[in-house]
Order: sequence, then structure tokens, then C-alpha cells
Amino acid sequence: MRLPRRRFLQGAAAVGAMPYLATGPRAADLPRFGLGIASGQPQQAGMVLWTRLTGSDLPERVTVRWEVASDERFQRVVARGEEIAEADWAHSVHAEPSGLEPAHLYWYRFSALGEQSAVGRTRTAPAPDAAASLRFVITSCQRYDVGHYAAWRHIVAENPDVVFFLGDYIYESAVGPSPVRRHEGGVATTLAQYRARYATYKSDPLLQAAHQAAPWLLVWDDHEVANDYANMRGEDLTQDFAARRAAAYRAYWEHMPFPKSARPVGPDMRIVRRLDWGTLARIHLVDDRQYRDVQACAKPDRGGSNTVPLAACPQLADPKRSLLGFEQERWLADGWDLSRPWNLLAQQSLMARFSWRDPAQGAVYWTDAWDGYAPSRNRLLGVVAEKKVPGVVVLGGDVHSNYVADLKPDYDDPRSPVVASEFCGTSITSLALAQSRVDAALPFNPHIHFGRSDQRGYMSFDLDATRLNVRLQTVDNPLDPQSGITTTARFTVDPKRPGPIAA
Repeated sequence: MRLPRRRFLQGAAAVGAMPYLATGPRAADLPRFGLGIASGQPQQAGMVLWTRLTGSDLPERVTVRWEVASDERFQRVVARGEEIAEADWAHSVHAEPSGLEPAHLYWYRFSALGEQSAVGRTRTAPAPDAAASLRFVITSCQRYDVGHYAAWRHIVAENPDVVFFLGDYIYESAVGPSPVRRHEGGVATTLAQYRARYATYKSDPLLQAAHQAAPWLLVWDDHEVANDYANMRGEDLTQDFAARRAAAYRAYWEHMPFPKSARPVGPDMRIVRRLDWGTLARIHLVDDRQYRDVQACAKPDRGGSNTVPLAACPQLADPKRSLLGFEQERWLADGWDLSRPWNLLAQQSLMARFSWRDPAQGAVYWTDAWDGYAPSRNRLLGVVAEKKVPGVVVLGGDVHSNYVADLKPDYDDPRSPVVASEFCGTSITSLALAQSRVDAALPFNPHIHFGRSDQRGYMSFDLDATRLNVRLQTVDNPLDPQSGITTTARFTVDPKRPGPIAA
């Protein structure tokens, strides 16, 4: 559904004109809705609406009212209710309106303690039996101290139906050398520190405007907790990692538009979800951190990733290891849709094989992503091939680079067919390795059609029943919050012929 957006964009521009908070917000300086508002998890009859109250003198329990309207002036309010924001959960609000019309655009707002929030725009999903199209973007990896969020301004202007955020919403690490802008504190390990880090990130006006513009679908990656963590093991092998993960997951839920049913219990939170978008597509959202086996062949006395020759690490070929965990693998295998033309898999990293050396001379792989769990990848794509799953498009982030690739059930078999298409998007700001290293490796990976590590931005998608059109959008200067944007490549995919084609 396309409606005039001039007035909304004017409002977003006003938000974008707000001053940047160099070291994060101070509670005494914030209005009650100083961290913005958001929506997510669109369903045919509703969605989740989010906010978090701010200020230095909040009561333990605060009544927060919310309204949903079919017009931006709120002359036709179609749903309203109240939530209790509790100090124990950082005064976060997760409202879940229901009974709304499918495939409909709505506006929403909150009020509490005599103040009213900004107005957000959201939408419901189409009915399962309704024809539909889908305009969306994929984004990830927005490290605060290394750049500005100009990409979010351009995403708002694109008027997407849905924003996919594929991991690393915050970075738990301390400020790096020569930061573009600073955030509070050092490494986040406690609940208070994770909350403060989210508050810093969410103080950014361009990020707030992007949350106001459209509903989001989110998965996490590692930096919402700790670099390269796997299941219950951190990179530094500390014994209290479960407590740290519990704190990080709690702060994540407190700051994201997830439903109440997703509220974490200790160190466990379920983000695995599935959504049908009319008769067009089934969307699968998976978790490649919480349930995985730990990385193979870690560095001495360390957890986390490594880059190793295949010949020196036989664990990489162990079929008993899984990136998703076997229960989640079965959930995905059982849930592929054979009737809709498209299946979109929202996950965290690069799925295509990427060897850093000529495989004929001995392949070298990075162990944190799918190359570290090749049998798991082969099982997933083998099911796609066996069931002839239509229109599988894998969406990823994590590696701070743009990759466009063919996906095959077995890269070691030259007869293995292309069964899916992959678009692994670059970061909003986070830095990557040198382009010269990618250029040197691309000849060893002919199934990868495009690889650029020197681009920051997002990927933009237009999907209908017959074609997927993709644009790779690169900000001209990630150090400038006013930066322009450039389309650096275009691709198309036919649901009946897997594999991206340059356009």
C-alpha cells in the first residue's frame, strides 16, 4: 500500500535536525520518550509497538497509554490501550494492538506523565490468501564510534514496507582509537552497561527516524552480547558467561519491538520466527548464536573464531556440528513453503563458501560463519534442493561487506546445482578488511558474483510474484551524517531460476 509520505518525511527531517549526543543521553536531560518509538513483528491483524520511558525521576510503575490510528492526524483512532512500564524492565513498553485490517498503513503514538511521544508509521502484513508485493531493506552492524548513520536517512526516504536488521545493533566493546564519536563506558558486561549502550545508540536522531518510518524484523548476531560468542562460551572463556548473556538478552528485549512472549528467561530468549506475507513470500528468521556448537579450532586458550586451513582442522567437516542447532535446523527444514513463489531466510552472516586460498592448494576458511559449519550448510541447502523449495533468498550481514552469491548444496561437487540466491549486505558504519584482500580471494570463489568490503550502506529490495529487484546502496561518506547515497550495483532474481543476475 503506497500513500503520500511528504508530511512524514518532513517530520523525519525535523528529527534528523536534532543535535547529536556525543557521549549518550543523560537521564536528567531527556524527555519521557527520549529514546524514540518503534514498531515490529507485523502480522495481518497487528504488530508490536515499543518505547522506553526516560528521565531521572521515574516512578517504579508508570501507566503508558498508546493509540493506533488510520490517519496521521489521529482523527480515526482504531485501537488504544494501556501498558505498565516497570523499573525492573527499564520502563520499556511492548504494546500489542490487535483487530487491525491486513495490508494497512497505520500511525501510532504513546503518552505518559503528561508528555506525548513522536508519531510513528507502521503497517500490518497482508492476509495469507491476498496477493502482495514487498519493498524492504536489509541492514546490520552499526558501530556508533566509527561513523554516522546517514544510511538511515536514505532508508526513510525509500519508504520501505519492512526493515530487516540482521545483527550487531550495538557493539559491546569500548571506544576504539580515533573515534568519530564517543559513547559512555568501556566494555559492556552488566545489565546497567548494556542498557546504557542501547540508550546511546538510540539517542541518534537518524536511527530514531528509521524506527518511526516502518516496522522492523530483527535478529541478533554476536555484538549484542560479546564478540564471537557461541552458545554459552565467550571469546575470553570466562566462567560467568551465562550471567553476561542473560544481562545482554534482557537489555536487547527491553529496547526492541519484540512481543511480551519473547521476554527472556535468564540467558534464554527465542527470536526464531516465521511470517507469511500474503501469497507472495514466507519469511524465516533464525538465530545462529544461541544454539550453535562452539567454533572449531579456536586459538590457544581462546574461544571465538579463527582462520584456518581445512587440512589442519578436520572438525570443520564434522556432520555432528551445527550452526543453528539441530532442533532449529529441523524447524527450518519443516517450514519451507512450497506454494508461495518466495522463501526469504533472514540470518546473520555469509552463507556462501569463501576460501581465502585456492582450494586446489588447500582451502582456508573463517570459522565463525557458515564455512565453520559446512555440513550444517549442506544439510540446509540439501533440503532446499530435495524439496525443490521455490525462490529461496538468503539475507545476511555480519561481515561488513557486500556479497552477492549462488548457493549450492555441495561446493566440492562441480555438478551441484544452484538452489538459492544470497545477498549479504554491508554495514551501516562498521569497518571491514581491505578491499585488496577480497579482490585476491574472489577468483577462488567463482560462485560469488560481487564482493566489496569498502562500502557502507544497505541493500534495497523490491519483490513481486515474478521478480526480485535488488539495489546495493552505498553512502558517499560514512563520516558525514549528511552524506549522499550511490547505487553501486543492481541484481535480479527469478523465483523459478535460482541465482542472482546482474542488471
